[in-house]
Amino acid sequence: MEVEPTRVTSVPKEPQMSMKFQIAGLALAAGLALAAGLASGAGLLTAASGAEPLIANPVGAAVSVMKAKRACFKDSVDVTGVLVPREEVLVRPDREGLQIAKVSVEAGDTVKSGQVLAHLEQPGGGAGVDVQSPVAGLVTRRSAIVGAMASARAEPLFMIVTQGELELAAEIPAKRFSSISVGQEAAVKIVGVPELTGKLRFASASIDPTTQLGQIRISLGDSPQLRAGTFARAVIDVMQRCGVGIPFSAVLYGSGGAIVMVVRDGRVEPHRVALGLQSEGTIEVREGINEGDMVVARAGSFVREGERVRPIVIGEDPPPK
Repeated sequence: MEVEPTRVTSVPKEPQMSMKFQIAGLALAAGLALAAGLASGAGLLTAASGAEPLIANPVGAAVSVMKAKRACFKDSVDVTGVLVPREEVLVRPDREGLQIAKVSVEAGDTVKSGQVLAHLEQPGGGAGVDVQSPVAGLVTRRSAIVGAMASARAEPLFMIVTQGELELAAEIPAKRFSSISVGQEAAVKIVGVPELTGKLRFASASIDPTTQLGQIRISLGDSPQLRAGTFARAVIDVMQRCGVGIPFSAVLYGSGGAIVMVVRDGRVEPHRVALGLQSEGTIEVREGINEGDMVVARAGSFVREGERVRPIVIGEDPPPK
């Protein structure tokens, strides 16, 4: 009797491979879902915080620029000094040996020409003599004392400022002397007194060789608020000129002179400039900059020639609504 051999059938491996692929697919899907969730969460955080997304800046760093504008500048000379009489008259007796019997005026009085100031008499009696004012003006000093002897060789009995006119006596450096001339107006400031307008009346024809200063006088008139001996400051307007103006902060200084960075077509260009007058944060450019040029207003030393930048205009008046 023949025994049939037992057949052993091997189990196919395809189901195991299929299981592995399924697990890998699930892992990949989970990873993609996690990445999407993180990206979505980041987007929500960015939107919630109001922050701009970080992107590359293809046009360069932002710089503040201002347009070179036409402006007017004043050249002036500052001086300080004291108020002095424009013309002072000393009053003395015409005769010797007379005694002061009466004094009719005090310092600060305004007198007319020919007005009696004092009466003198001889010590033993006799005809007296009146002392009269030779000019109209302001009595600034009285030294006459009743009972004292009057003498032409002694101290003056009275000092009178003709017409009461005072002026500012000051000195200026020799290098500025050529810029002033008689007749120029000056703004005069005195403590406790409103600003006055004076005129340059006198400029010395010579300079002190030791101090290199020259004397000037600025006429102020006969204002009753003024007192001789008071300190004062004056600003003399020398000239006015209009041209192109830029802010002080736009000027860089190097070994070759002054430089201003100009932005043209989005790139930086250094321009050598010739500077002029100054006025309240603005400086005149005589050469090198044209009206309308966009100059780097601040931090010009941090940009280089040819560098690409993104200009942001400042200092412009807002458009009317």
